[in-house]
Amino acid sequence: MALECVLLVELEPAVAFTVADGAGIPKGSLLLLADPSTVAVTTGDTDEIIGVAAEEKVSGDGKTQLGVYLRGIFKGFAGAAGTTAGLAVISDTATGAANELVVADVNSEAVVGIAFDTVADTQSFRFLLQPVNYNLA
Repeated sequence: MALECVLLVELEPAVAFTVADGAGIPKGSLLLLADPSTVAVTTGDTDEIIGVAAEEKVSGDGKTQLGVYLRGIFKGFAGAAGTTAGLAVISDTATGAANELVVADVNSEAVVGIAFDTVADTQSFRFLLQPVNYNLA
């Protein structure tokens, strides 16, 4: 998979979440959460990310559990707006490529974590995965 998030420092072990047997999920994918505690690959900008896939899930393999990192230091890739060290990042999947991240807008409700580096579109950077999904409305 291109632009996958790569674990650099494991701050917490992966946690098992439910996944559809028919889902194909590459290792390092940004994942969103649906009820009941089911993860899927992100498909949109500002998706409510729960974590990063710790392993590959092959479609139709009979497995219904997937390890998910909820916290850690990762290498990721910037979308068109880039990232700025110290600022929050959000998903940029619909506008950019799968797994890209960009600086969060003011009052963003779906923060993925904090960028450690300032970079431009498609460049790699380090970030703290620490998802927080506010409801500001």
